[in-house]
Amino acid sequence: MPAPPRKRDRKPTSLAAMEARSVDAIPRGGEWQYEPKWDGFRCLLSRNGSNVDLRSKSGEDLARYFPEVVTAALELKADRFTLDGEIVVPQGKSFSFDALLQRIHPAASRVKKLSVETPALYLVFDLLATSGQKGLAEKTLRERRPALEAFAKANLKNSLFLLSPATTSYATAKKWLAQSGGGSDGVIAKRIDLPYQAGNRDGMQKIKKFRSADCVVGGFRYASNKIAGRNVVGSLLLGLYDDDGRLHHVGFTSAIKAEAKPDMTDRLEALIGEPGFTGNAPGGPSRWSTERSAKWCPLKPKLVIEVCYDHFSGERFRHGTSILRWRPDKAPRQCTFEQLKQKAADPMKLLK
Repeated sequence: MPAPPRKRDRKPTSLAAMEARSVDAIPRGGEWQYEPKWDGFRCLLSRNGSNVDLRSKSGEDLARYFPEVVTAALELKADRFTLDGEIVVPQGKSFSFDALLQRIHPAASRVKKLSVETPALYLVFDLLATSGQKGLAEKTLRERRPALEAFAKANLKNSLFLLSPATTSYATAKKWLAQSGGGSDGVIAKRIDLPYQAGNRDGMQKIKKFRSADCVVGGFRYASNKIAGRNVVGSLLLGLYDDDGRLHHVGFTSAIKAEAKPDMTDRLEALIGEPGFTGNAPGGPSRWSTERSAKWCPLKPKLVIEVCYDHFSGERFRHGTSILRWRPDKAPRQCTFEQLKQKAADPMKLLK
């Protein structure tokens, strides 16, 4: 696991990042502006003369992990400004979150090497301060967006800084959502009639495109808490077959109702058997898990379950999935990576 970024004072970026509320559908109306939701690290970037500060949404210092972005910021014509944007790492025709995670490394030599091999981009979607315009964050987005576009035209000629697109067209937003993947994992909707909503979710909503996949249950973990004095299932470990017939661990689901756990545990325990996963298998304890929670029971590949997920990258579901239904009609060998292939928009084309 990458080391956590260092935390320190928010200065010189005093504003907290505006946050988004998750909703199920794109809101409609003349008060909304739409943007692609980028799959990267949110970052408030400020420059004050020769000092550049990169701050994560939680206030963590990101500057040491992205020295190429710091250098690019110092090359801009303007020398005093604050931007809201996203740090991403291009890989082929997509943005790689796994490559981005590799940058959070304690060794400066490793960070420097990766900054040359896989340089990051900074996608700008808001302008909060400049030396020529005071109180920008207090102005509405309707006023800030033209100011940002003027700033971009005058300054963002550096290849590492790109202006993120925006539209007031609901049809365009629907198209972005349908094409999400490969670097964009949904749509952001922002109120154009409000000032910058630092630290709250009142002015921004996020909409993700959820997908489903049929997976083999290759193993399970017991829950930490017992029910009626017995151990019960806590999470199901999901697998997919590759072209060589190996079953790889790709994620988990823990969205199991308490009342269903005893019967499900009986069903699972009857299928316990080696090896479970024949390709990539669940790892051992990490800084996120205890020794107990890392233990898992392998299952014979007999059960197929359909799960709902929001993002798949690096041959894994990025987040926990939710159960849609069991699929007794589906043969385990039909559960392959092929079903996850999708036609997604090239994120770089959206940025041109």
